[in-house]
This record gives sequence, C-alpha cells and structure tokens, in this order.
Amino acid sequence: MPSKGLNEAAAPGDAAPVNRSQTPAGKLEDPRHRFGRFGEDVAARFVCAKGYEILERNVRTPYGEIDLICLDSDVVVFIEVKARRGSSGLEAVDGRKRRRLSRLALAFLARVGWLERRARFDVIAVGSDGACTHVVNAFDCAPGTSSLR
Repeated sequence: MPSKGLNEAAAPGDAAPVNRSQTPAGKLEDPRHRFGRFGEDVAARFVCAKGYEILERNVRTPYGEIDLICLDSDVVVFIEVKARRGSSGLEAVDGRKRRRLSRLALAFLARVGWLERRARFDVIAVGSDGACTHVVNAFDCAPGTSSLR
C-alpha cells in the first residue's frame, strides 16, 4: 500500500462503523484493521490541527511500518498510533516495540538523507470515541541503535 500524503487524510465523517466489510479485492476485512485505520485517521487529523505537517503515512520498511511521519517545526516526528477500546494503548509500546520503531526511524532518516536532523518519537492513543492522548517525546531511541538527534 503506498504512503498517503498530507492531502489524503480522511475527513471527520469518513470513519465507518467497526464490522466486517469487503475490501476492493472482495476479501473480508478484519474489524481490528478497520478500527486501526480509524485510529490512524483520527490521529492524522489531530496532529494536523496541532500544526504538524504529515510527510508520510503507513511507511513500510524491511523492519516494519511507521504509522505517521510528521514535521513539528524543524523536528521530524515518528508517531506510533494505538487505537484501543478498553485500555489506553500506551502500555503496548514496550521495549521491543521501541527498538523496532528506532530501527524504522533510522532507516527512514538514512533513506532520505536526514540523519543530522532532530527527531523524536511520539505516541498517540485513540479511544473508540475518537479521543486522543498524545505523549510528546514518549521515548528515546532504543539502546543498541544509533541515537536520534
């Protein structure tokens, strides 16, 4: 799936109810994937309203996927979005996930020639009601990876 740019963020009314539906290929979509997409769309609108510029969405690398890559002034921000019904989702960003996100971020920065730019990791938890909890600078680059500036 190609990355989506700033102008392709979903409109507020685009979130569909969570149920099984068919994808364009005619396959049934998992309700968790639909809810995850809902969370990413809500988070994208949330950061845009805060003045961030979305550079990329759902960036796939050999190490996995980055939900949102944004600019907050001159800082590159890698955002992990956690959509959860019962819990905040913030606890899901454990040490293993931090190491993976660190590798993803460094691979992205190297690919675009931005290793000298300041960067940080944020986490946004999205509830089923669309409420967002934004943790700015949620964690440092994980041990065992080169640090982000």
